[in-house]
Amino acid sequence: MSQMITAELVDLHLDLAADSKEAAARTLAERMVALGRVTDLDGFLADVAAREAQMPTGLDGGIGIPHCRSAHVTEPTLAFGRSAAGIDFGAPDGPADLIFLIAAPAGADDAHLSILSSLARQLMDDGFTAALRAAATAEAAAALIRGEEAAEPQVEEAPEPAAQSHETQPFRIVAVTSCPTGIAHTYMAAESLERAARAEGVEIAVETQGSSGFTRLAPAVIAAADGVIFAHDVPVRDKERFAGKPTVDVGVKAGVNRPGELIAEVRDKAACGEIAEPGAKPSPVEAAGEPGEGYGTKLRKWLMSGVSYMVPFVAAGGLLIALGFAIGGYKVDKAPSVMDHFLWTDATSWAALLFQIGGLAFSFLVPVLAGYIAYGMADRPGLVPGFVGGAIAVAIKAGFLGGLAAGLIAGAVVMAIQKVRIPAPLRGIMPVVVIPLISSAIVGFLMFLVIGEPIAKLQSALTSWLNGLSGANAIVLGVILGLMMCFDLGGPLNKVAYAFAVGGLADGTDGSFKVMAAVMAAGMVPPLAMALATTVRGRLFTRTERQNGKAAWVLGASFITEGAIPFAAADPLRVIPSAMAGGAVTGALSMAFGCTLRAPHGGIFVVPLIGNAFLYLLAVAAGTAVSAALVILLKGLRKRQPEHEAPALDEERVTVAA
Repeated sequence: MSQMITAELVDLHLDLAADSKEAAARTLAERMVALGRVTDLDGFLADVAAREAQMPTGLDGGIGIPHCRSAHVTEPTLAFGRSAAGIDFGAPDGPADLIFLIAAPAGADDAHLSILSSLARQLMDDGFTAALRAAATAEAAAALIRGEEAAEPQVEEAPEPAAQSHETQPFRIVAVTSCPTGIAHTYMAAESLERAARAEGVEIAVETQGSSGFTRLAPAVIAAADGVIFAHDVPVRDKERFAGKPTVDVGVKAGVNRPGELIAEVRDKAACGEIAEPGAKPSPVEAAGEPGEGYGTKLRKWLMSGVSYMVPFVAAGGLLIALGFAIGGYKVDKAPSVMDHFLWTDATSWAALLFQIGGLAFSFLVPVLAGYIAYGMADRPGLVPGFVGGAIAVAIKAGFLGGLAAGLIAGAVVMAIQKVRIPAPLRGIMPVVVIPLISSAIVGFLMFLVIGEPIAKLQSALTSWLNGLSGANAIVLGVILGLMMCFDLGGPLNKVAYAFAVGGLADGTDGSFKVMAAVMAAGMVPPLAMALATTVRGRLFTRTERQNGKAAWVLGASFITEGAIPFAAADPLRVIPSAMAGGAVTGALSMAFGCTLRAPHGGIFVVPLIGNAFLYLLAVAAGTAVSAALVILLKGLRKRQPEHEAPALDEERVTVAA
């Protein structure tokens, strides 16, 4: 490991200073700061927390590997801690007693990343981890990790591989591993799969798509393979190379923790003749999730798949409509088709052109929502019945609710068809002809003749309810929408509230315009509040947060709620409640003032399209002030109680240490 780790970066009694993963990361990171390897402690820990939020970094065998790439790291660095009591890093088998904090610069070169990847592979060696547990001094542990002292190999009784005759080739597997950071899990999964394959007498070739790039498997190796394993949490690059083979597609931690099961599963699929089309399937982060997840989790991921693909249509179509209104006035929707009447020198004609293009883009919202909900459930075969069901929902005026139902029904129908055992000669035409034909017919029948009319009546009732909202009812709805927009800052709850508002815009009613106004106003508050707080009381924030605060002004004004995520990742217990309080105030005021909005996006740039624009801006300002005041108050209380925190590391001390 060269000098990535020294004795100063080793703590063999980590449990004396830390009893949680956050405290462990801070304790080890402080050692990096003292050596000048990290320039901003809080900024670096925020990056570590953001990586931890993507997926727990605990591994079976008592190992925790918090890690990240960060602009606050000056050179690739590794700190090691040993905790007799154990610290929970989310591993299935319990707490970790060996903790490795890996810090990579944002622009780390391939050589350094390769060294870090070699550590990840070493962690799969029981002899290496046993030697670390037995190391008596920090110097010995650092030398062992650097490779200057060899660990005594532990000989395991491996199962005898299945006997192979001279005429029979061993089963051949190609695998791809990847993780969000591309430093640790990518290579640990590869090592784990290779060990399991050797024990089973299986030939395996693994392509590690890590941060230092990757070397593609030779086409001949892929062609000769009997099966494919994808252990990944980011999309596999050039996935189409593996099409047409039995495939197991899981998250990267499954590759680390249960490689033997994955090998057995792909062998079973090959024996049954099950062929996949992996080129079109999204990564487990994007798809329905791992086996064993609850239906609530899967349903959320399916719905988010539809909403995520719908948002670009919302942004493009909605802003084009907004520009049309801004240029041509509210009567632009009555303009004749530009195919029949268009004057090149007439601003009204250009406004009508923008409005009509935006209207067509907006007309795809429900079909796209339904199509990609079905896609999230059943992969590419779900697209056709999903889009058909969504189009029917528009035709029968079932609206947004009809699109949700159509997508779920289409996905369920395709999943049911895929479970039917099909003779081998017919498998080739299943995804192209049979599945689209049968599933579209079933979905069309159900939407037209069974559930379409009740959903259309429910949609109409919802629209009438929104139009009739006034007084306390409207304010309560505004509070709820504001809380949802600010709870997870662009996450599932935020997207649900936003999708609800956008889905109502197609109805063109005053109530739906009020909901859209409240949602956008509340979504602007968190980044604006953080920007204001860093301006008013900058000493309560790190240098990095103050820099992020400058960008948050623009992000908040543009209705990009995600601009507050860096602040929430670093201090969620203070930032998120503050943001929710301000969002609730803004949502309530927007509804109480009767503000309306015809555009689904744009922030302050679509103010000319906002009804009661002055009061709308007042609502945003009020919520921003409330959130900023709360976060300043909560952070100030923390600063006045230093005995509960580790010693502060201000910028001057960091500079001297560097």
